[in-house]
Amino acid sequence: MKTNVEKLETGDVTVIDCGKVRIHVYNTADAIKDQVIMLERPHVIGKNKAVILELPPFKDGIQAFTKYIQDKKIDVEARLVSYHAAGTFLPDVHAYMTENAQKYNTQGGGKALIDNFAGIFGEAFDPTVVGEGEIIKGGKLELAGIEMVINPDNDAYEVEVPEAKAVYVHMLGHDCHSIVAGAGHADAIIANLRGYLDKGYEIFLSSHYSPETRQDVETKIAYLERLKAIASDSKDAESFKAAVNQEFAGYSGGNYLDMTAGFFFPQ
Repeated sequence: MKTNVEKLETGDVTVIDCGKVRIHVYNTADAIKDQVIMLERPHVIGKNKAVILELPPFKDGIQAFTKYIQDKKIDVEARLVSYHAAGTFLPDVHAYMTENAQKYNTQGGGKALIDNFAGIFGEAFDPTVVGEGEIIKGGKLELAGIEMVINPDNDAYEVEVPEAKAVYVHMLGHDCHSIVAGAGHADAIIANLRGYLDKGYEIFLSSHYSPETRQDVETKIAYLERLKAIASDSKDAESFKAAVNQEFAGYSGGNYLDMTAGFFFPQ
């Protein structure tokens, strides 16, 4: 498995060559640290075909990644829209989404985030929502010659790419805090990650962090286990946050920790 990084006018792209599948992870370097994933099947009937997973919502990122795809002469056949539906990116390419993802991005929490970002970031942000597309269900899906497995969740969906030994989840990050809605939610996240480890996945992709490894996932699981233990020993949100910050000094995502504290210790 070979990896290299290519700088763009805005952000950079990490390319992971998995043999039959090539993964491009575009680090947009935007204000919300988005990562956009492109799964490429090289040399399909003389063309390099690909699937986009998630969209870049800032106009500079849209322009930079569009140019990258054009320069590489990659034929993008599909856009998988899960948690990130904002941005006029490759608008002529067919979009796919689960029913939950469509609702999340047009009526639910995703739409609320898009509206909020539009107010905060103004003209730099493209609030156009890709809310229409082909509705897909859980299970096997083949696009651009790439076999995937769609795993719906409460809001949108995750994507397995077995032949690349890769899986996409919305948020991960081995050295940043996560939004954890109580001990039960922590257990569900752990079980989900353990399931992917048990399947033998080696590359873990997410929307807000660079590609991670199995060891990174083990680190995240250990963090979640400690989060539960610290919560059980804390008397309130402030003591909980203080203890977490002491044990996990240097972790980013302090706003996520604030939210987690609110779930464990509701007012």
